[in-house]
Amino acid sequence: MNGFSIKELCCVFCCPPCPGTIAAKLAFVPPQPTYAVIPEPDALPAGGNGRVGTGVLGRWKLHLTDRADFQYTQRELDCIEVFMTKSSRGNRIACMYIRCAPGARFTLLFSHGNAVDLGQMTSFYLDLGTRINCNIFSYDYSGYGCSSGRPSEKNLYADIDAAWHALRTRYGISPENILLYGQSIGTVPAVDLASRYECAAVILHSALTSGMRVVLPDTKKTYCFDAFPNIDKVSKITSPVLIMHGTEDEVIDFSHGLALYERCPKTVEPLWVEGAGHNDIEQYSQYLERLKRFITQELVSQNSN
Repeated sequence: MNGFSIKELCCVFCCPPCPGTIAAKLAFVPPQPTYAVIPEPDALPAGGNGRVGTGVLGRWKLHLTDRADFQYTQRELDCIEVFMTKSSRGNRIACMYIRCAPGARFTLLFSHGNAVDLGQMTSFYLDLGTRINCNIFSYDYSGYGCSSGRPSEKNLYADIDAAWHALRTRYGISPENILLYGQSIGTVPAVDLASRYECAAVILHSALTSGMRVVLPDTKKTYCFDAFPNIDKVSKITSPVLIMHGTEDEVIDFSHGLALYERCPKTVEPLWVEGAGHNDIEQYSQYLERLKRFITQELVSQNSN
C-alpha cells in the first residue's frame, strides 16, 4: 500500500471508480521474479509412447535467480516442492509446499504480503515452519513470480481457491488441519476463503479493513466501489481467528486490527505488538511465542473438547 496525494485520491474515487481500479492503484506492486519453476521429465507410462508429461501433476524444480535473497542448500531444496496449478479464471498459479516438520499436524496456507514473491519468502517459510512445527504451503498471486495473468481483486480470490484445492487434493490435507495465514494484502484472500470454508484457524497479520479505509481513515461504511472489504467478511468466519498488528503500523493503521477484532465473532486473544510497524512484527519475540501458544495449546485444547 502506498501514500497518495489529494489529486491522486480524486482520480481514484471520483471517476467513478470500480473495485478493480482501487485494488490496482492501492495494492499491487509485483517484484521482478526471483525464481523460476522448471518442469522435469515425468517417468514414461507403462508401454510408453515416448511422450513426456509436464502438466499440473508433473514434477517441477525450483530455480532461484540472482535476485533471490540467497541460494538454498540441497537439504533445504529437498524439503521444497513447487508446481503450477490453474485458477478458475484461467491463470497458471505457482505453488510451493515446504515440509518443514515431517509428521506435523497442521499446514499453514500462507498468503504473503505485497512486493514479494515465493523466492523471497522461502527462507522465512523454512524458519517459521521449523519453529512452530508446521508445514507451509504458499502460492504467488496472478502476475507475481511465475504466476501468469495480472493482479486484481477477483484474481486474488480465484488464486487462493486454486491453492486451497491443490493443497487438499494433491497432498490430501483435511480442512481441520489447515491454518489460513494472511499477511497485509494477503489477509484479503485469506479472509475471503475463511468466510466460505471452515478450517482449523485463521491468522491475520497486519490486516486491513478495506481499501478505502486505508486511504480515507474516516470512512464509516463500505461503498459498492470499495475494494478488499475484509470488515464485511470477518463476521462470517466460523473458525478461530488470531489477529496480530503493530501499534505503530505506518501502512495499515493499528485501528484496522482493532476494528477487525471487534467485528470477528471467534477471535482469540490478539497480539498487539507495542512499537512494531508494518513489516517487522515477526522480529519481536512475542510473535513466535503467540503463534506457538495458539497452535500447540489453544487449538489442540479446543479440538480435544
